Amino acid sequence: MSPLPSTQSEPDRTKVSSIRQLRQFSNLLDRAIRIPGTSHGIGLDPILGLIPGGGDLLGAVFSGYIVLKAFQFGVPKETLLRMGSNIALETVAGTVPVVGDLFDVAWKANVKNVDLLEAHLENPETGKKADRGFVVLLLGGLLLLVILVSFVSLVAIALLWRLLQSL
Repeated sequence: MSPLPSTQSEPDRTKVSSIRQLRQFSNLLDRAIRIPGTSHGIGLDPILGLIPGGGDLLGAVFSGYIVLKAFQFGVPKETLLRMGSNIALETVAGTVPVVGDLFDVAWKANVKNVDLLEAHLENPETGKKADRGFVVLLLGGLLLLVILVSFVSLVAIALLWRLLQSL
């Protein structure tokens, strides 16, 4: 990495450093481990998703951190909603056995969300800035969705287990 130009102010350096850390975090979550023989990677998020019930919840909490940081950078409501939609789609699709796990590996919501953040910072769009209440509702709604999906998954596993025991 090249050093930052000396003409950059301290807040700009902090912003650049923060974006760099978010990019590294999203790569850890979505593509940390290269799949041999391919240019694709798998991250911690899809691996966590394999844990019944709590894995998707933990992954969504990590994903929510990126949305929270985007809010702190002043990303408009529309972009935050797109970020939330990326997480929601990954969470809901991830509940489908096998196919959902493959979708989780391919979708890479965290990388997409950092791309959205960087695109906003490069070309700030005009749009209504989100307030704290909006972000609390957005992240709270995502958390409730993940809890509901986790609960339904655990109930389905329990019912399947009972069915298998009765055979």
